[in-house]
Amino acid sequence: MLTKEELPECPVATCVQLIGNKWKLLIIRNLVYNEKQRFTDFIKSIPAISKKVLTDNLRALEDDGLIEREIFAEVPPRVEYSLTTLGKTLKPILEAMRIWGTDYKSSL
Repeated sequence: MLTKEELPECPVATCVQLIGNKWKLLIIRNLVYNEKQRFTDFIKSIPAISKKVLTDNLRALEDDGLIEREIFAEVPPRVEYSLTTLGKTLKPILEAMRIWGTDYKSSL
């Protein structure tokens, strides 16, 4: 997790740093609307993402405290990702983006 000193002074820049790439936004979108996802669920719903990029972004979101990973002791092992309490506070932002995107597409 980043320290306060490592974050930009501007709150908008902080938000962009934490969730500003398209992959992180799509991962968070999946978790906002589906609550829990497995690695293969992300691959299916975000077809353009590579496994390496997905892994890197999941780790970054976990390191930043926005998602959590639960490992089940099964064979084969099962891992599920979900939003943390902090991550759930992003829901209104994603919902606003969904509404804006829908409105924009309707205006074309």
